Amino acid sequence: MPGKTRAIIATSIGNMFEWYDFTVYALLAGYIAANFFPGDDPKTRLLETFLVFGLGFVVRPLGAVLIGDYGDRAGRKAALTLTILLMAAGTGIIALSPTYASIGFGAPLLLLLGRVLQGFSAGGEVGGATAYLLESAPLEQRGRAASWLEASMGLANILGALAAFSVTALLTTSQVQAWGWRLPFLFGLAIAPVGLYMRRTLEETDAFQAEAGRRAQNRA
Repeated sequence: MPGKTRAIIATSIGNMFEWYDFTVYALLAGYIAANFFPGDDPKTRLLETFLVFGLGFVVRPLGAVLIGDYGDRAGRKAALTLTILLMAAGTGIIALSPTYASIGFGAPLLLLLGRVLQGFSAGGEVGGATAYLLESAPLEQRGRAASWLEASMGLANILGALAAFSVTALLTTSQVQAWGWRLPFLFGLAIAPVGLYMRRTLEETDAFQAEAGRRAQNRA
């Protein structure tokens, strides 16, 4: 597989995984609210669920800066591998966490941790994936290569919507409430090993290797 094509596929799969989980969380927020937050008012629980959702966006700038700096030092490949691992960890926490009925206030705290990891990861993903695509493509094709990043985000939204629709259409409301809402997250988690494998087998970009060599010479 040509290097540019492999770079596009590897970054797109990982990026789709990142944004798929954002979409699924938003669409299934009502079921998440009933499982993770106490109280008799469904509107209050839903508001708390979306506050946790919003915190994922608040930490995105921090993820962009810290993972971007890590990518400049350790390499684009290392940064992209880190982002997909963090997103998988966040998704796994949300998909497998016990409910409020089981562990009390530990449940919303775990939900918060999962969302913070997802947001931090997504912040680093955009810059790292864009840098890798641009550095992997010929000069005259860089715009087309980088456009796959935005395209994969749109595809992730569609895939997330289809997953949420399938669960709510095929299961009863009580089944979705009890365990069905976890299925789309578990499906996303199952995709993660594919993206991780492809990213770990990527070659570092020539541009980064040249820059790393220049830095090593300057330190010598």
